[in-house]
Amino acid sequence: MIPVETDVSAEWDSRTDWPALARSAVHAAVAHSRHSGLADNEVSVKFTSDEEVRALNAAWRGKDEATNVLSFPMAEEGELAAAQLLGDIVLAYGVCAAEAAGKGVPVEIHAAHLVVHGTLHLLGYDHETSDADAEAMEAVERSALASLGIADPYRVTEVQS
Repeated sequence: MIPVETDVSAEWDSRTDWPALARSAVHAAVAHSRHSGLADNEVSVKFTSDEEVRALNAAWRGKDEATNVLSFPMAEEGELAAAQLLGDIVLAYGVCAAEAAGKGVPVEIHAAHLVVHGTLHLLGYDHETSDADAEAMEAVERSALASLGIADPYRVTEVQS
């Protein structure tokens, strides 16, 4: 089983077991990915502030804004089995909470989705390369989230008037 190290800042609700959420989301993502055999590779998940994510996003991606999740892979997809650390995932509380509210879901559900999404980026999935790659990544996300009892976040619901 992949070890998951976590760091949780004060913004994140202390009533939620964020380390357990991170572990279950990472394990579900790996289990439903094309790399389901990975077991000894570590993942780091940091639940932090919008300010810290904004600084990381500016430094590493040249985008001076907070975003919901950042992933920092430590190995190329073909080298994952030999990598001790798959990489780091960083979530911004304010962005995550605002998106969750906008979707009408608890912040824990949205955070689990973002950890699954971030883990898939560590495993070489990329939704920005093509529509087919985006669809493949979303299919794995749906499967991983379903295994956690989380509804399809991409399902479009009709608004009744």
